[in-house]
Amino acid sequence: MKRREFLKRAAPAVALPLCIDGFRLAAHAHPPLVAGMAGTSAALDRVLVVVQMSGGNDGLNTIIPMDQYQTYLNLRQNIAIAQSRALPLTAATGLHPAMTGMKSLYDAGKLCVVQGVSYPNPNFSHFRATDIWLTASDYNQDLSSGWMGRYLDYEFQGYPDGYPNDFMPDPLAIQIGSVVSVGFQGATRSTAITITDPNTFYQLVSGSSSGGQDKTPNTTAGQELAFIRQVAAQSIGYATRIKSAADRAQNKSTLYPAAGQNSLADQFKIVARLIAGGLRTRIYYVNLGGFDTHSSQVVATDTSTGTHANLLSKLSVAIQVFLNDLELLECDHRVVGMTFSEFGRRPASNASLGTDHGTAAPVFVFGRMVKGGVIGSNPNLSSLSGGNLLVQIDFRTLYAAVVGRWFGADQVEQDAAMLKAFTPLDIIQSPVMLPRRRPLVAG
Repeated sequence: MKRREFLKRAAPAVALPLCIDGFRLAAHAHPPLVAGMAGTSAALDRVLVVVQMSGGNDGLNTIIPMDQYQTYLNLRQNIAIAQSRALPLTAATGLHPAMTGMKSLYDAGKLCVVQGVSYPNPNFSHFRATDIWLTASDYNQDLSSGWMGRYLDYEFQGYPDGYPNDFMPDPLAIQIGSVVSVGFQGATRSTAITITDPNTFYQLVSGSSSGGQDKTPNTTAGQELAFIRQVAAQSIGYATRIKSAADRAQNKSTLYPAAGQNSLADQFKIVARLIAGGLRTRIYYVNLGGFDTHSSQVVATDTSTGTHANLLSKLSVAIQVFLNDLELLECDHRVVGMTFSEFGRRPASNASLGTDHGTAAPVFVFGRMVKGGVIGSNPNLSSLSGGNLLVQIDFRTLYAAVVGRWFGADQVEQDAAMLKAFTPLDIIQSPVMLPRRRPLVAG
């Protein structure tokens, strides 16, 4: 197998997966070259944090339609949140009582609730629906690249050849975890790396390169081994930067739960340190699983408690403490966050105190620079399609807002990321259109 063919086959599998001493990381498909810089047209100090709520979040118990409460109650009598327990956002909408942190953010103008988000002809498979959200495809379109990967491909043209460099010395994107999302897949390779902890990552890749290495034999296997070593070499370059950034900043918020009590908050602690430490990484990706609540979603004697309440509490606490930390670290003006889940749940509950796969659900956009409030209306519970909620807002209009209004991309760049034109949703305080900066790539 030739190196080019090896790269072609390896790239769609989230770059090149490595496993050393039981620790998985995803490195890039080419070593750094001493080449010129590919430029970027957007502000390098702006950061996006994507929060995946894996499993399909029940939107109706998250954002409660107070203006249709009796209909809501009739649809899900065994799991409905008591009207008196809902946290009021507007006269028509209430928030799950476990989300007191998010309520505080909403009151401070740092939380935007986008209602009824999905896409035409929603898919009810976890895998396919997640794919659609990450690739920004139509329901009947299969894509091998992700919306974030396409955007980063355009902004940092030529990547990964010539990277890291003085203009962009840091990873373009970081996912906290062990496997890189397809959302970061570019045209031919992944644009992200994964870490679970900056120090562990640094020790891993630094240690893996210590000492001499035997020369690889001039065989097919030897050539591929040499290629894998080149991939590891690029990871070492990034590891030094990540470790340095983590060392330059310490979390300041005292609101973080104890380590291990809230996995999402633990991930946010890493992200906050790296941002405050000066890492120029554009996109961070974190995850909270467990939202596939077919049964035991609530406790029968108190529907405001149970599995779903615990998950929403973790989400709420983690986002609140993250923004608190960023404010104390004086970098909250640089960060916008966005949640997503692959689908919502059906309006009618099932007999197992749970909900089944549905269509649209709310999305949260958070941060100092978002336009706080509620976008869209409560879903009409008296007008369902096949027992499911109607879609109000295409999720790709949120992506277009992030790319265009937050990162400052022009229409050509937005279309390159989305593969078609979408009108950006008005969720950012002010549009960001910045002076062009695209240095030539040395040839």
